[in-house]
Amino acid sequence: MKNMSQVDDTYYMKEALRLAEKGRYSASPNPAVGCLIVKDRKVIGSGFHRRAGGPHAEIEAINSATESCEHATAYITLEPCSHLGKTGPCCEELIAERFSRVVYAVMDPNKNVTGKGHRMLRQAGIEVLSGVCDVAARELNKGFFKRMESNFPYITVKIAMSLDGVTALKNGESKWITCLESRNDVQRLRAESCAILTGIGTVLDDDPFLNVRSPNFDTLGRQPMRVVLDSKLRVPRGSRLFAGPGVKRVYTANDDPSLVEELSDAGAIVCLAPKCDKGVDVLAVLQELSKLEINKVLVEAGATLVGELIDKKIFDEIIVYMAPKILGKEGRRGFNMVSPDKLSEAFSLNLVESYNVGTDIAMRFLR
Repeated sequence: MKNMSQVDDTYYMKEALRLAEKGRYSASPNPAVGCLIVKDRKVIGSGFHRRAGGPHAEIEAINSATESCEHATAYITLEPCSHLGKTGPCCEELIAERFSRVVYAVMDPNKNVTGKGHRMLRQAGIEVLSGVCDVAARELNKGFFKRMESNFPYITVKIAMSLDGVTALKNGESKWITCLESRNDVQRLRAESCAILTGIGTVLDDDPFLNVRSPNFDTLGRQPMRVVLDSKLRVPRGSRLFAGPGVKRVYTANDDPSLVEELSDAGAIVCLAPKCDKGVDVLAVLQELSKLEINKVLVEAGATLVGELIDKKIFDEIIVYMAPKILGKEGRRGFNMVSPDKLSEAFSLNLVESYNVGTDIAMRFLR
């Protein structure tokens, strides 16, 4: 086998990451993983993880190989698994196929297995290299990494507003402040999320579907869980969020049997949650969602819930779609928060990305 250089390793790992991207919308709650098999600087196999319970990227790549994998190098965007889950351990397959080298981007963040795949391969006499394109690999699966490392999902708050910060008119009308292209971009955010979180106010005002309806994002039929915070169980039984496939959960502080039964009949899973001053304890709900293997939560809610998340610093990023419109002082604002007494006390964010989308501007801020 010809010696591989550091430049080669980076090039092929970037190709493996491009493969992993194909599972961005469908692999949840598993991470999106890609695998490229290279022999004598020729790609002989490739694959990616399509959905939970299906073959892992390594197995897809091995099955696609055009020749023997003996003495080949496998480029994998995540440490190969060494444990038996819904599928067999990938490390055993790599060893059985007599790979001479395995290069992976980043260690598995699962504390129960991290490093085990690496050691298993080394003990079998396979050369192992880690850390190639690790930053990009973590970014691709930031929700999975956060849940594994902190037992808490990655929280993205989405806001659509006018140039003067209005998210709805005084009468509640909000369709549509932003352009069609922005709304299509939100479909992308939904497709890559495990759950969409909203409050009862948004349900009553907008009657949203909160699902993925665009054919541009291949979720393989997977829909994000729709989650509503509704302390008094006021969700209308005919709400559009109950339409179509996917899990719908309503978290409440009201255990009225008749109301619970009505919502259950409408298709919701009704869950009692701890109370707080503003109704349902959102922190407790998010912790519960993490236990349900929810990696990424997209928040599409009104000013009260958004303000609470920001006040309590229970978010990772905010994405703002800003339309070139001015709607005036009587419009509803996107953030219901107490104003600071000094500018130095203002809540500051870090702008990490901005781009044009149709006639609007999208901006991504990190906490």
